[in-house]
Amino acid sequence: MTTFMGEAGALSLLAGTGVPAPGLVAVDPAAAHCEYPSLLMTHLAGRTVLDDEGLETRVPLLARQLVAIHALRPAERPRKYVTLTTADTVVVPNGADAAAWAAAIDVIRKPVPPYGGRFLHRDFQPGNVLFDVPPSTPAGARITGVVDWAAACWGPPDLDVAHCSTNLALLHGPAWGLRFAEAYEEAGGVLAAAASERLYWQVRDGLACSEEVQLVSRPWREAGRTELTTRAVEERLDAYVTALMDALGWSRVLGRAAGGGPGLPWRRPASISRDGLPSRIVDTT
Repeated sequence: MTTFMGEAGALSLLAGTGVPAPGLVAVDPAAAHCEYPSLLMTHLAGRTVLDDEGLETRVPLLARQLVAIHALRPAERPRKYVTLTTADTVVVPNGADAAAWAAAIDVIRKPVPPYGGRFLHRDFQPGNVLFDVPPSTPAGARITGVVDWAAACWGPPDLDVAHCSTNLALLHGPAWGLRFAEAYEEAGGVLAAAASERLYWQVRDGLACSEEVQLVSRPWREAGRTELTTRAVEERLDAYVTALMDALGWSRVLGRAAGGGPGLPWRRPASISRDGLPSRIVDTT
């Protein structure tokens, strides 16, 4: 019931805003009129696109759409965001870089950084965005809809950006996950000023994904990305978390903070290969 009412409330807030969300028609959360709890909304044209082809066109479109969502100032503020992942619930993938993950887990032990609240989708990622892509000109792609507003809430824009970044990293390789935050800022979005604060949200979402790799990857395979086995996605997640820690310059310092001391080396990917995994590892001991 909470999910139905949450999405119904979000769709009501979005009406007339210009964000291409479905229109709310009716909701029956307790199945008083329908056989099952139901929510009826308008149909949106378009389809999800999860292929690598045309990604360089779609990423800026995703970023601009998310900036537009965060610019909304609803008259009635939605519920506050929730995060459930803790240092104790993270699932470290088999064969993952133990030092990188220990350092990353230590990041989310820290207090939540201060933030300026914004209207969040909370599950903004390629699987919830509809596109119209002309067959002859993929560069002419445009967004026709954003769906699944059940988790809409009020919170830090970094959290939405981090979630889309993680999904792009797992779908298309860590380099695209790192790229999305840049695209968001290029589109006019504002992230946390301090690198440590941006890292907190990026790492938090990456670690949250560790708990549901099987759940996340199954619909991607059903949509045709059969190469994205659970193991392949785990490897990309490991590469992404490691790349995050290195990209924001937290390597050795966080290695010590996680309890490793001088004897626990930090390995960082010197570059990301075309399949999204580290192409070369550098030992910084």
